[in-house]
Amino acid sequence: MRFLKWLYPGMKIKRWILLSWVGLTLFSLGCILIASIKIPVNFELWLKHMIENATGRTVSSKLIDLGLIFVGLFMIILGIRQWFASIYSAIIPHEQKKLVEVIYEKRHLGQGLKIVAFGGGTGLSSLLRGLKEYTSNIVAVVAVSDDGGSSGRLRDELGVIPPGDIRNCLVALADDESLLSEIFQYRFEVGDGISGHNFGNLFLVALTNVAKDFEKAIKLSSKILAIRGKVLPATLSPTTICAELSDGTIVEGETKISKSKSSITKIFLKPADCHPPAEVLQAVKDADAVIFGPGSLYTSVMPNLLVGGIVDAIKQSKALKIYVCNVMTQSGETDKYSASDHVKAIIRQVGYPIFDYTLINEQIPEKLLEKYKAEGSFPVMPDIEEIEKLGVLSITDKLISETNLVRHDSKNLAESLIKLITDLQNHPEKVHKAGEKHSKPKNFIEE
Repeated sequence: MRFLKWLYPGMKIKRWILLSWVGLTLFSLGCILIASIKIPVNFELWLKHMIENATGRTVSSKLIDLGLIFVGLFMIILGIRQWFASIYSAIIPHEQKKLVEVIYEKRHLGQGLKIVAFGGGTGLSSLLRGLKEYTSNIVAVVAVSDDGGSSGRLRDELGVIPPGDIRNCLVALADDESLLSEIFQYRFEVGDGISGHNFGNLFLVALTNVAKDFEKAIKLSSKILAIRGKVLPATLSPTTICAELSDGTIVEGETKISKSKSSITKIFLKPADCHPPAEVLQAVKDADAVIFGPGSLYTSVMPNLLVGGIVDAIKQSKALKIYVCNVMTQSGETDKYSASDHVKAIIRQVGYPIFDYTLINEQIPEKLLEKYKAEGSFPVMPDIEEIEKLGVLSITDKLISETNLVRHDSKNLAESLIKLITDLQNHPEKVHKAGEKHSKPKNFIEE
């Protein structure tokens, strides 16, 4: 029987079970004696004589009864505490967190909001790093059209789905971004053939070959990193993102698109008949909120929307749909784009407003902008009135970090999103749906 394994030598469990059992016996006996219930053996008298002989002092029967109760209770609590501590140390021997913290995270975060986040690149992983502090019901849907760096090399040489952005999301959702996460992010700097590759990318490819399934490899990696939520590829089909430029040129590949000089008219996937895993569609259906971005508009956010079935699933979902607009324009993709231009590009691609709200950073300190100007990158202008003409409500908040880089701060972004979603759940009369005319305050997130 499995229960008997608890009694095996070396389990460090038996002693604490015995201690709790003895404590329960003493506690019960004390309660019986203080209630004057007769028992066959006069244990109280025997114990009284033993104490008096040992100490030379007279003790009352009531004091003995209370002593039995308190000693028994202490032994029960100590036994149970050490029992659980022994089990916990065996399961998580190197864990720095206290048991109560682990239980709180598992139980509390497990009851959190159901959020699906679409994107890719560093923007999505930054968002996930903040959201995991509020809920573990997160599904990250990652674009798999990356063709640069380590991911691009593995894709070209081995024909695999590029693992880089998925690796970043796995690490971002890791319960504890410690040594194991650092190993996943480790990049080899020397070595023929291996230089430039991330260990996590190589690990995912190796695990895919062993498991014969990329989706299964992601799930196994999720268990290894103990992530809060799920990471899913937007599609399991090898795809290439293509762009039609304003001069009529067709450019293939994420890297070439980002370097293009002409503005982008539209994008498409090659092949076009790719489909998402069933889990992606189910997650969208069950979600409380669906979030798009932040990330490169044409090469991180929009590729997800080109996968067959995803847009229809989002449209049919009752979840709140929120677009997190980029803080800065991206040279080669969104030159001179305002916030409304970002929204218009998505509507033009999809055919109608797919999200209900746009979350926009309210301002950027001038001192942080100088080096970006040299790179041809400028702040995205929050032209709220233009966005609202499109049937999308705009929310502004302080979303960036106070560093020398202009990028979304994980904590600020997650806090704003959770506050918005929770407020709308508590006040359904405030909810605005895409395409509706409205008269709601622009900044009601701060009310």
